[in-house]
Amino acid sequence: MVESDLRTRIKEMLVKNLMLQVTPEQIGDDLPLFGANGLGLDSIDALELVVSMEKTFGVGVPSSEVAGKALQTVNTIHDYILEKRSAAA
Repeated sequence: MVESDLRTRIKEMLVKNLMLQVTPEQIGDDLPLFGANGLGLDSIDALELVVSMEKTFGVGVPSSEVAGKALQTVNTIHDYILEKRSAAA
């Protein structure tokens, strides 16, 4: 899969599964997902995101510590998915 395609799929997953009021194109690769300076996601959204990642990409997030690092931006999610896929291969 081309890396930009994976980023697009991540953005589409965010919009669809978290019912965001933005389009995938409006989400920057480095835009913070949590907090007032980004998409404004909260802890409930984080749980939904973890479940969505597992369903969509077959990649689980084992702990809140990992989630805190992996779920910061589209780019950090992208890198986490690639890392897990290469480790599984």
